[in-house]
Amino acid sequence: MSPCADMRVGQFQVYTGDGKGKTTAALGLALRAAGAGLRVYFGQFMKDGASGEYESLRHVPGITIEPFDSGKGLLLGREAEKADLACAKAGLEKVQKALTGGGYDLVIADEINCALMCGLLDEADLLGLADARPEGVELVFTGRGATAAILEAADLVTEMRAVKHYYRDKGLPARAGIEY
Repeated sequence: MSPCADMRVGQFQVYTGDGKGKTTAALGLALRAAGAGLRVYFGQFMKDGASGEYESLRHVPGITIEPFDSGKGLLLGREAEKADLACAKAGLEKVQKALTGGGYDLVIADEINCALMCGLLDEADLLGLADARPEGVELVFTGRGATAAILEAADLVTEMRAVKHYYRDKGLPARAGIEY
C-alpha cells in the first residue's frame, strides 16, 4: 500500500504546449513523489539517456528511469525508420507494464506526445494506456502536440506557452544542464 492515503484515486495529467518546461514539470513531480515515499517510473521517449535529468534521477531512491531511443538521433529533418518505430513500441510496452504491474504509484511517459506527433505511436495506443490506468496510479504524459482526444481524456492539462525564448530571440542553442 502506498504511504499516501490520497493516492487511492490516481489522476491522468498532461503537460503540453510549445513552451519550455514540460519535462521539467514532470521531473519536479517525480522528485516530490519520491520524497513522499511513492514509487516512480519515468520512461523517456525519443531520448537517449545523455541528459542531466537521466544522470540525476538514476541515483534517486524510488525512481526508475529508462530512455527509449533508437540511437538514430532526433527526428528533426528525417523520416522515422524501423528502428525508431520499434523502440517507441517497446517503450510503450514498458510503460504499460509499469502502469499496470503494481510496482509504481506514479508513471511518467516523457515526450510520448511527441512520439505520437512524429508517427511513432498511435493515438489509440496512448488512449488505451490512459484507460488501463489502475485506480491508485498517477499517469503523466509530456510533450508538445497532445491531441484533442488526449486532452479530453486527461484530468489535468497544463499548457506551456512560449512568450519569449532565447532559442528564437537570440539563436542560443540548447545547453547541458539547462535544456537537457
